[in-house]
Amino acid sequence: MKATKSLIRLNNIRKKIGSEEILKGIDLEVFEGEFVSIVGASGSGKSSLLYIMGLLDKPSEGEVFFEGEKIIDFQDRRLACIRNRKIGFVFQFHYLVQELSILDNVILPALKSGLSLTESRKKAIELLERLGLNGKENRKPYQISGGEMQRTAIARALINNPKVILADEPTGNLDSINTQKVMDIFKEINRNGTTIVMVTHELNLAKQTKRIIEVKDGKIINQEFLQPS
Repeated sequence: MKATKSLIRLNNIRKKIGSEEILKGIDLEVFEGEFVSIVGASGSGKSSLLYIMGLLDKPSEGEVFFEGEKIIDFQDRRLACIRNRKIGFVFQFHYLVQELSILDNVILPALKSGLSLTESRKKAIELLERLGLNGKENRKPYQISGGEMQRTAIARALINNPKVILADEPTGNLDSINTQKVMDIFKEINRNGTTIVMVTHELNLAKQTKRIIEVKDGKIINQEFLQPS
């Protein structure tokens, strides 16, 4: 793999919930431009790991670095700013606001980052068109299909031009056709320079990424570098 700039680095990350240790001394580095998949059985700790990488959760022990900065002691407001401006999230459940149109759902993060409504609308419309949702901007989430809802969630994640997309089982509720559409979108996004870290239990999807990290019982037990087509 080419030497590139470190984006996220975790040093000796441990996470306890009550008396149970979910993560047990994780060391991991993700570089700019990578497409990484994290695989493992349910309960292995892969989603907990992703949430710490995305600054949604704090470890019980260890250090987290984002773009070379140690962020573990940052105030919540600064962490929220980093999440909104530099990290895009895509979850298994899209978490769209049912009362808002598709367009307004995509616009929300841009408005929070300070972009004007005019610019936000322009960017959102361009993203929706890019993801094959043109003509559906004014529909509500319940008026479109599951695959279209997930593409809307991807557009929302991209609206602030994040450095990294973190995806937690993003195809878990989709059929095989829509699953591959989402993977093709992720691969295109990655080719255009956005780093992606994806949690999945589907090995055939992981094999379409550039690196597979296998987690078991809160530990990384294997890493495999790939050259996907």
